Amino acid sequence: MDDARGDEAQVDPRTVRRTVLAAAGLNLGYFWVQVAVALAIGSVALFADSVDFLEDTAVNLLIFVALGWPLARRALVGRVMAGIILIPSVAAAWMALVQARNPEPPDVTALVVTAGGAMVVNGACALILARIRRHGGSLTAAAFLSARNDVLVNLTIIVMALVTWWTDSGWPDIVLGVVILLLNATAAKEVWEVATEEHLAAKALAGEDIDDD
Repeated sequence: MDDARGDEAQVDPRTVRRTVLAAAGLNLGYFWVQVAVALAIGSVALFADSVDFLEDTAVNLLIFVALGWPLARRALVGRVMAGIILIPSVAAAWMALVQARNPEPPDVTALVVTAGGAMVVNGACALILARIRRHGGSLTAAAFLSARNDVLVNLTIIVMALVTWWTDSGWPDIVLGVVILLLNATAAKEVWEVATEEHLAAKALAGEDIDDD
C-alpha cells in the first residue's frame, strides 16, 4: 500500500491530464472506424463496442475537466461515470433484441480485422492509463476499468468471429452482446463503490456524520 501511495504522489496532475486527453483522442478516432464497420455488416458486438469507444471518450474528457475539483465533486462525477459505463450495455441489449428476430451472421473477416484494431487501441489506452489509475480516485479508475474491459471484449469478439465462421450463425454475435452488458455492469459497480468511498471521505473531512447513502 505504501508503494502504491508513493507512486500516486509522484504523478503530476499535468501528466494525468495529458494522458487522459491522449486516451480520449484514441477512443474517439477508432469510434468512427468501428461504428462504420458495425453498421455495414450488422454486428451487435461491434456496435456495442463502438458505443463503448464513445463512452470512453466522454469519461476521459470528464477526467480532464474535473481532475482539479474538490473530493466531494469528484465523487459525484464518479457516480455519474458509473451510469455512463452502463450506456453500451443498454445499446447492446437493444441491438441483441433486434438481431434476434433475424440472426444472420456478420462478415467474419471484418469482425476479426476490426476487433484486432480495437484491441490495439484499447490495449494502448489501458497501458497509458495504468500508471495513473490510482491518481484521481474514481475518475481515473473509471477510465482504466473501461479500457481494461474493452480489451477483454475485443478478444471475445475475435473468438466469436471464429465460432460464427464455424457455425454460420448470427447467434454468437448476439450472445456476445450479453457478455458486453455484464462486463460493463461490473465496471460500473466497481466505479460506483470507489465514488461512494470518496463521498464518505469528503463528508468525514467536512465533519459531517457518515452514513451509508
